[in-house]
Amino acid sequence: MKEVISSCAMHGPAPIPQEGRWTKALEIRDLNGLTHGVGGCAPQQGACKLTLNVKNGIIEEALVETIGCSGMTQSAAMAGEILPGKTLLEALNTDLVCDAINVAMRELFLQLAYGRSQTAFSLGGIPVGEAGEELGKFMRSQIGTIYSSRQFGPRYLEVAEGYVLELGLDEDKEIIGYKYVNLGKMMVFIRDGLPPESAYEKATGTYGRFSEALKVIDPRKS
Repeated sequence: MKEVISSCAMHGPAPIPQEGRWTKALEIRDLNGLTHGVGGCAPQQGACKLTLNVKNGIIEEALVETIGCSGMTQSAAMAGEILPGKTLLEALNTDLVCDAINVAMRELFLQLAYGRSQTAFSLGGIPVGEAGEELGKFMRSQIGTIYSSRQFGPRYLEVAEGYVLELGLDEDKEIIGYKYVNLGKMMVFIRDGLPPESAYEKATGTYGRFSEALKVIDPRKS
């Protein structure tokens, strides 16, 4: 007859940082946070960046951004209808149609389960209904497109601020800033009744030391 030895190491899970608090996650409903991550499909032909705002284990808001695969845009549309209202465990075990979206969901689950969300140390996180700008920057995908060649150097085409109109160069022909138009803002202004030309001007801005540029070029023509 073997002796039964009791264990004293019954302290539960280690606490994880969640929305400004340290909590012990025992069940799916104990997980909270806003986080995002990227997944690729099996043949590595496309990628998905998925952003979720989770409260009490339930997905309240989702942003699905895809690149590299035309069919993935339809998969993203389906995932956008599927995800809100599901628990993290349900979403993890739901066919989100596309490999890349499924992989992104897995990565976000790990981030939240291990206390690695973007709002781990933000008290209260992002309230439901107020995540629109955080998720989509005027409800448009956050796109970064840079073209570069050995012969002619880099060209910024689209960055977080928007569609790049001009690049500002210094005396060494290095980029020190750019002029852009935020297409999300511009479309909002037009839909609100502003004439297109006025909307374009109102949505245009500059970044960096653009005003100090010695030369300005069009990145798509020069």
